[in-house]
Amino acid sequence: MLEAIQGYRAPERMSIEELNASGPFPAGAPNTAYARYFTGKSYLTAISTSQVPLFAVSFEPGCRNSWHVHRASRGGGQILVATAGRGYCQIWGEEPVELHPGDVVHIPANVRHWHGAAPDTAFQHLALEVPGEDAGTTWLEPVSDADYARLA
Repeated sequence: MLEAIQGYRAPERMSIEELNASGPFPAGAPNTAYARYFTGKSYLTAISTSQVPLFAVSFEPGCRNSWHVHRASRGGGQILVATAGRGYCQIWGEEPVELHPGDVVHIPANVRHWHGAAPDTAFQHLALEVPGEDAGTTWLEPVSDADYARLA
């Protein structure tokens, strides 16, 4: 699931303003269209809308999305590429994985998961939806505060 480029580590703590000023991609506009699926504030920047949509998603410290599934009858799934800050991704039933710039996460289709910032720093990743048949996203319940607090 996780591939990493060894040796590169970003500053352990940064604000969304610092991420916006120093990250490889701007934080973008507030992610109002999907705000109901996030705990905390997130931002969205379209990097490319040709061929395969590619977005930079930026999370304020403590922000994470709800559990969700990228469903598909064939193909599908999601690829995340961490670009700034420090974050986490968790597959249902597994321990959370800490993410740093250069880390790549492959999430197969039909796998329940969440991702977002660490409690004390902003985080950004590129999100790529893998093309698939009958593809779509099913949003589920928020990550509980108690489960998220275990990351600190």
